[in-house]
Amino acid sequence: MRILDVIVAFAIVLAVGLVAEWLTRKEVLSGTATVSDGDSFTLNHQRIRLEGIDAPELRQTCQRDGTSWPCGEVARFGLAELVLRGPVFCTSGSRDRYDRRLARCTVSGTDIGEEMVRKGLAVAYGRHGYVAAEEEARAARRGLWSGSFERPQDYRAAHPRGG
Repeated sequence: MRILDVIVAFAIVLAVGLVAEWLTRKEVLSGTATVSDGDSFTLNHQRIRLEGIDAPELRQTCQRDGTSWPCGEVARFGLAELVLRGPVFCTSGSRDRYDRRLARCTVSGTDIGEEMVRKGLAVAYGRHGYVAAEEEARAARRGLWSGSFERPQDYRAAHPRGG
């Protein structure tokens, strides 16, 4: 057996072990969700923040045809409609700075975060964002993309919690 074959075999075994370790650190939650805003909800007494998206803040407004509309409230309503489709299943591995579980979630086989971005009710966020869904929403001028809006992270910076 050549040394290269041994190295490749070792690398494969190591990679499988790392993936198995990563999978065991993930927690799966399921049940009925109670929506807080456009990108977070409570599931089995656990606060969940959808990973890979950023929705407008509840009090945030956006512009369309020269008129202000409550995009934060519309995003919350859109998420509430999605989670009413059935049991929500989430896979969580870490927490955010507010101690919410960061999770990827589905309902009736639909990726909730991706659907929120595809409908234009949230933007792709971070390294796990839904870029293709955002491009689709932008091209179709859905939701946020039907006018102008301040990105949620910029809105939060200008309107800090408690301030």
